[in-house]
Amino acid sequence: MLTQTLNTKITGSKIAPAVIYPVSDQFGAVTGHVGLVATEFSFGKDEEIYGEDEPAEYVYQVVSGAVRSYKLLSDGRRQIGAFHLPGDVFGLESGATHRLAAEAIIDTTVRLVKRSSLEKAAGTDVLVARKLWAMTAGELRHAEDHMLLLGRKTAMERVATFLLEMDRRLAVAGMMALPMCRRDIGDYLGLTLETVSRALSQLHTQGILGFSGARQIVLRNRQRLHNLDA
Repeated sequence: MLTQTLNTKITGSKIAPAVIYPVSDQFGAVTGHVGLVATEFSFGKDEEIYGEDEPAEYVYQVVSGAVRSYKLLSDGRRQIGAFHLPGDVFGLESGATHRLAAEAIIDTTVRLVKRSSLEKAAGTDVLVARKLWAMTAGELRHAEDHMLLLGRKTAMERVATFLLEMDRRLAVAGMMALPMCRRDIGDYLGLTLETVSRALSQLHTQGILGFSGARQIVLRNRQRLHNLDA
């Protein structure tokens, strides 16, 4: 099983020495507050971090790179549920197994802690319980927003929503460097690759965005993009 493989790798020479991270974010606040040890582990491009229905033994945070969580449908199509970017926590589950699979989009480093250790700490420390609840509530809010996007928005509205989301999470000096390809974007938005490419080209023609490389996008008119995000 992949979880067993991960357990083996965690004890191998590829792993950086375990450290206790400072309280600088929600995940760090949890681990730092109760002295939990977080371990860093690296994954190559397209490498699986955990599979669907595998035991949910760890909770993860992206240190660098990017992760996609997804489900393969019975007809072979892929539905991406979320993109996890540096600082994001993923792998929190209500049950004993992972509902979605997760894999690195590009070369990625994550830090992870034992889920059982977090749950034990939450059972005796109110602050830890609140932080875990805040992270879980954030994932639920994203899932609800994504459901609305897939169920009620047009193709152009979906692309506009995605670009605004990435602008909030990724933009540096007015430019966002997307780690994901257009096929990933389509599988996240429930659109074909051709539809995504057509929408981006239309936004470029309208002067709403510009390209500086295959995955580097500059938003030239955020207000018009917001107007499209009905």
